[in-house]
Amino acid sequence: MRGKTREIGRYARSRSITGDTVVIKGLFFIARLVVAWLLALFFVVILMVNTGPLRGTEPLPQIIIVVVLVLVVTGAFSHLRRVRLIAGHANLDTLGNRQRRQIELPFEAGEAFDMLDATIRELPYTEEIESARDSLQVRAKVRRPNPYGRAIVGWLNPFSWLGSRRNQIFATVTPGNGIGSVTLVCEPESGAWTDWFRVDDGANLVNAEAISRALARRVAERRRREQQAAAQTATDKELAQARLSLLHAQVEPHFLYNTLTSAQYLTRTEPAQADRMLGHLIQYLRHSLPSAEETLSTLGEELERARAYLEILKIRMGARLEMKIEVPDALRGITLPPMMLQTLVENAIKHGLEPKPGGGSVWILARRDDGSVAITVADDGQGFGAASGGTGIGLKNVRERLQLVYGPRASLAVVANVPEGVAATLTVPAQQAAASPTESRP
Repeated sequence: MRGKTREIGRYARSRSITGDTVVIKGLFFIARLVVAWLLALFFVVILMVNTGPLRGTEPLPQIIIVVVLVLVVTGAFSHLRRVRLIAGHANLDTLGNRQRRQIELPFEAGEAFDMLDATIRELPYTEEIESARDSLQVRAKVRRPNPYGRAIVGWLNPFSWLGSRRNQIFATVTPGNGIGSVTLVCEPESGAWTDWFRVDDGANLVNAEAISRALARRVAERRRREQQAAAQTATDKELAQARLSLLHAQVEPHFLYNTLTSAQYLTRTEPAQADRMLGHLIQYLRHSLPSAEETLSTLGEELERARAYLEILKIRMGARLEMKIEVPDALRGITLPPMMLQTLVENAIKHGLEPKPGGGSVWILARRDDGSVAITVADDGQGFGAASGGTGIGLKNVRERLQLVYGPRASLAVVANVPEGVAATLTVPAQQAAASPTESRP
């Protein structure tokens, strides 16, 4: 209990000392203005008495001095109270007419400048703005409102005799290591000497605090949008992975059914062909099993899956299907999302060659172009003009997965083949993957 009483006593004494300090600083601030005005008025009155305008009016000069000093004291006291209401405390920095802030923004200098420029433009009572992006500077003029409504004394207010009724803002951005350091200066549109004779009623303090708050709000809003975008990207990746898992789980039931049916028939008529078909089916299934890890596949692995698929269809379709594969060995290690190449090959068969009475050919080509690799699956089937019954979901999924994995560095282009058919080209970054044990299996 005694310790708690001593703690309360220390807190009360600290509050008393702080209050005394504020009172002393406030009295010093008011006294400084009074002394400055007193000296200036004394000089002006002496000059006017000696030159004639006030000669013979003995009480008038003293009355003028007293009235002006009373107005100065009341104005200074109002300024002091307003600053304490705005800042919560009053010291020489907050009481001054000129405010300076140093603000660190967690963005590159260009982004920080754009944010600063937009913030100053939205500041109330802004009249003139000069923005120089190359030098990362913003200058603005801000009209100073009367915080107390319409002035009662008007031009009789001594604080309105000197300088302009406008403030000015000068802000610069200094580039740093991934950050932009903002230097903000808010001051009256008048010389520094006028600070001895006038107050700004906390107008520049309000401007500086408003810009600081607005920048903090914009940074928080930017971070919130980035978090939402990251969360959406994570959701999209999970959805894409779920679709891929479903695709792996399905492994084209109709294809498996037709292949096994054909193999069963061939075992009675052409056992060698049945054995070849089952061997290709085993290869296809081995490359279609989902990986335990969510890793990228390679062009070589995807090509083996597509080759096994086409070999099975070639046995089933006979002379109606021809395939041509031209993929350099140097490109087989290029990373590629699983099932993408397979989707394009299946589209070429289902919507291009199977509906065509005479069948046709499928080409799988790959070439390197600077830092990217273009993989093309083309056919000479029915092309875009025929009603093949396709829904476009497969190509849509391919595009979505490309965007999630590579962003703008990858693309899918589907165009008409010449003289007939369709050509689909995947363009992905030329990223080599480590050698996979799967590729070395017989």
